[in-house]
Amino acid sequence: MITKNELTEYFINGIKSKTNLKIGVEHEKFILKQNTLKPVSYEEQNGIKNILEKLTTIGWSPLYDDNQQTIIALKRGKEAITLEPGGQIELSGAPLDNIHETCEETTNHLKELKKIGSELNFILLGMGVEPNQSVDDIPWMPKQRYGIMKKYMTQVGTLGHHMMKRTCTNQVNIDYFSEEDMIEKLRLMLNLESIATAMFANSPFDQGKISKYKSLRSHFWHHTDSNRTGLLPFVFEKGFSFAKYTDYAINVPMYFINRNHKYIDMTKYTFKEYLNENSNNQDDAILLKDWEDHLTTLFPQVRLKKYLEIRSMDACNWDLICSQPAFWVGILYNDEVFDKVKEITESWTNEDREYLNKTVPQEGLQTKFKQKKIITFAKEFYELSKKGLQKRNRLSKNGEYDESIHMKSLEQNLQNGCSPADCLISKFNSNWNKSIQPIYEEMIF
Repeated sequence: MITKNELTEYFINGIKSKTNLKIGVEHEKFILKQNTLKPVSYEEQNGIKNILEKLTTIGWSPLYDDNQQTIIALKRGKEAITLEPGGQIELSGAPLDNIHETCEETTNHLKELKKIGSELNFILLGMGVEPNQSVDDIPWMPKQRYGIMKKYMTQVGTLGHHMMKRTCTNQVNIDYFSEEDMIEKLRLMLNLESIATAMFANSPFDQGKISKYKSLRSHFWHHTDSNRTGLLPFVFEKGFSFAKYTDYAINVPMYFINRNHKYIDMTKYTFKEYLNENSNNQDDAILLKDWEDHLTTLFPQVRLKKYLEIRSMDACNWDLICSQPAFWVGILYNDEVFDKVKEITESWTNEDREYLNKTVPQEGLQTKFKQKKIITFAKEFYELSKKGLQKRNRLSKNGEYDESIHMKSLEQNLQNGCSPADCLISKFNSNWNKSIQPIYEEMIF
């Protein structure tokens, strides 16, 4: 019988040494046919299945959804490639020491996919929402879990299918070295999640037209499933701990458990109910893997696993993809900078965070907050992050650059007062003659 204490122990086992904190990056991209710009389905010729099979010829090992039949993921060392519901391909990077390494990993991954793309005639697009396709234009991938999720999504929100099939994100994974460090980092990340949404907003289009959102992806998340998304206000309460996060997680409805390569629908249970009903069932004992799987189906803006995962940012293209982890590492992995950002944000309230979370997807960097605009905060936090990266002094292989080199494009955007979405809207209204077609030439990897 598994106990609540063992569930909490899972997070405790994530504690790392302060001198050995790693960085993980996860990024998704759309796979589109080069000739028609339509999404690539799984089974078609030169489809997703063929792409995954091609990757197995260059060192990736296949992972299956069933009994060695449907390939749905790949593994190579500590890296993984997974498949999102609409055929988006995600790299889950290895835990690495510095941004130079994460950027090299990202570059190698994209080069591998681009090479296969030249053979199988597809392109890679890094944006928060595919700018031209409707939800019905995008095929479902044959993963059992998605069958359960897509059915459940219609019961708890109005835009869950849009989130699943039409969006891409870039996520950054950050280590913690104690329970107190986890608490401080989680709180700071929740304070800054909307700032990052604004800085990296990159989904202004909806089916070929400008939407009213800079981050349409964030809007979709607001209408997906309120039980498992959002800002976790209890994190800011006195006494928050690993155990309190466990209390939150066990009271969220489950999606599934996996037994003998079969996914079993568990959506009528919270994890707590599952624990209680199966506490004495020797025939089907609850597994720690059930808990791990459940934690991956919680989608707050910052998620706790054996590390902290910031989830608020749209996917971006090549010029910004390394800026995203760099921004967070500069703030979270230098004590002096961390304390300064904490000082700036410590008076922010749940109402402040809720206001930003709801307003920023539409207003972006022009969101008004505390007699300023978010662009002012973004510039200030950028400068502090840059200082943190310089103080870390992790140099490139040639010894010439610290990690702040990877934020040059972000710096240029902030100097110009624009997010990627703002830049795209400007091009759409001028050079592109109100057409999104140039996106598929200028903005692809």
